[in-house]
Amino acid sequence: MITTDFVPGSPCWLDLGAPDVPAAAAFYGAVLGWEYESMGEGEDMEGGMFRKDGKAVAGLGKLTEEGARPAWMIYYSVADADATTQAVEKAGGTVRVAPRDLDEWGRMAQYSDPLGGQFAVWQPGTNKGVDLVDEAGSLSWTELYTTDAAAAKEFYGGVLGWRFGDMELPGGAGTYSLITPAGLPEERMHGGLMELTRENLTLTNGRPYWHPVFNVPDCDATVAAVTANGGSVQMGPEDAEGVGRLAVCLDPSNADFVVLTPPPA
Repeated sequence: MITTDFVPGSPCWLDLGAPDVPAAAAFYGAVLGWEYESMGEGEDMEGGMFRKDGKAVAGLGKLTEEGARPAWMIYYSVADADATTQAVEKAGGTVRVAPRDLDEWGRMAQYSDPLGGQFAVWQPGTNKGVDLVDEAGSLSWTELYTTDAAAAKEFYGGVLGWRFGDMELPGGAGTYSLITPAGLPEERMHGGLMELTRENLTLTNGRPYWHPVFNVPDCDATVAAVTANGGSVQMGPEDAEGVGRLAVCLDPSNADFVVLTPPPA
């Protein structure tokens, strides 16, 4: 489970790069019940914060990188962004955004792993991360689709200290690797990775990618809201034993995310 103590290697923040910020704010407000708080001025709304019941759950910004697809970026907590950057480069990754301070809030950097999966890190200052996780309308899991699971585990294990536990999916659907921060028990696992062929990674033309999983009280009702507000569904809703009811969705600009209703306690 994801918590807000944000130990090194745990997910602590996420933000969406969207071509149309007001449209994205409206979509996620309708689908996840988020309120949008603009941090800019005027009607352009270049960026800001999503909140759920007043608590920060994610960020939203204008997609400005040429050729980039609309997507969620997941940030992992680190003690030293500069040391992490050196580890990324040594392990064959690429620095997309060099470490930089965001006022007194903290220090961030963005990378691509050796296979092309994009992720980010956050060295906390006064801001440790999101205020709400693992509850309805907030981040509950992170997931990597990759073309080489063994290589991904070697990279992220070396850079972020993760350890992995493999489980076989029902029906011979493949192996799913569960991710836990270093030194923590398995109940603190926060994500997973799965190997897929390039042909199955159609959103990115074969490049690996991360996406968030959001906890929702009613998966089917959320999926109905997704489609009613211009989004689409790639898979589901369907039941996953021991996991809950889930669906893989796209927002109107084709940024992907998963919605999950956990099984009854």
